[in-house]
Amino acid sequence: MSHTLCDIVDDLDALLGALADPTRRRVVELLGAGPRRAGDLAAGVGVPATALSRHLQVLRSSGLVTVEPVAGDARGREYRLAPERLVAVRAWIDQVEAFWSEQLGSFKAHAERTRGRGRSRGPG
Repeated sequence: MSHTLCDIVDDLDALLGALADPTRRRVVELLGAGPRRAGDLAAGVGVPATALSRHLQVLRSSGLVTVEPVAGDARGREYRLAPERLVAVRAWIDQVEAFWSEQLGSFKAHAERTRGRGRSRGPG
C-alpha cells in the first residue's frame, strides 16, 4: 500500500494528537503491560468511566488501541495497544533527531574552525 506524504503527515498528526493528552498517554502506558478492560483502565488512570470512554475513542480512532470481545463474556471487551502504530512516531522522532544532530555537528565544526579568528592576541 502506497502512502503519499500528505497521508503520512495526517497519520502522524492523528497519532500525536491522541498522545497529546496525559490521560491517553497513561492509558497507552497501562496497555503496554497487557490488555485491560475499560473499568481497570479507568481505575488505573483515576478518571470516571464516562470520561475514559471519550479517551478510548480517540485512541481507537488513531489506531493506537484496539478493542476485542472477551471470550466467555458477551458484554466484556478488552482494550489492547497496537504498538506497530508507534513506529510512525518513532520514525518521525528519529528523522528530527538526525536533522538536528547534523545541524549541531555542522555548527560545532564551524565554531571550532573559526575559534581564534576574531580574538585579539592579548594585551598590547
